[in-house]
Amino acid sequence: MAMTPATLAQQVWAHWQSGQPMPHWAAADRPQSRDQGYAAQAELLACSGQAVAGWKIAATSAAGQAHIGVSGPLAGRVFAHTLREPARAVSLAGNRMRVAEPEMCFRMGQDLPPRPQAYSQAEVMAAVEALHIAIEVPNSRFADFVTAGEASLIADNACAHEFMLGPQAPDDWRTLDLAAHAVSARVSPANATAWTRVGSGAAVLGDPRIALTWIANELRALGEGLRQGQFVTTGTCMPPLQIQPGDRVEVDFGRLGRMQAHFTD
Repeated sequence: MAMTPATLAQQVWAHWQSGQPMPHWAAADRPQSRDQGYAAQAELLACSGQAVAGWKIAATSAAGQAHIGVSGPLAGRVFAHTLREPARAVSLAGNRMRVAEPEMCFRMGQDLPPRPQAYSQAEVMAAVEALHIAIEVPNSRFADFVTAGEASLIADNACAHEFMLGPQAPDDWRTLDLAAHAVSARVSPANATAWTRVGSGAAVLGDPRIALTWIANELRALGEGLRQGQFVTTGTCMPPLQIQPGDRVEVDFGRLGRMQAHFTD
């Protein structure tokens, strides 16, 4: 990797701000491993000057992994400046992915710091304070994100872009089978017929709790960890919803809650 992690991050951040597509890095410059990708991603903190509000998990389904050519899930930071109020319109300017993803999102009530041994799912879930529903609107800075490669996509912050944190689920959410929990979404275009899609928590690595445990251990191994007050959005519960400016999305998580999003140019 000829470019330093800081230089890679500076290029990602410059294209993030401008909205202009970024070409692939030359073979000698791009990160060569997941660890190198995460090292570049970490440098985005200095470039952006933003606080980390939470974390996202990309590619939590086999279909999603195959689509972007990665071997497994990817972790990315959700910066505070990317949070959007669900009641306000979200601009799709500069967004090449143009999808919305209904997700289950855990808010941490305790730290899960780095340590030598892996965290169990029971330990991870005991550290959770609340469950929220959410909509992620991902994007890549790369002009061709499908062939960018795993390490480069990690450096691109695992395609984190904009995020809407929805309402907190009722306190009895822990009694539910989140893997079997049904989720539906309705997309209402401005000048076309509305359409619906259904999914469930099983789309997220088989169970959102498995996904949360995965990222806790991914960050543990990186010396990062999860912190109290941060949230983790665990991945889309259905194939991503294709959206265009003018579209409205309504997501129904049943007893966990409902939320809407509206998109503009």
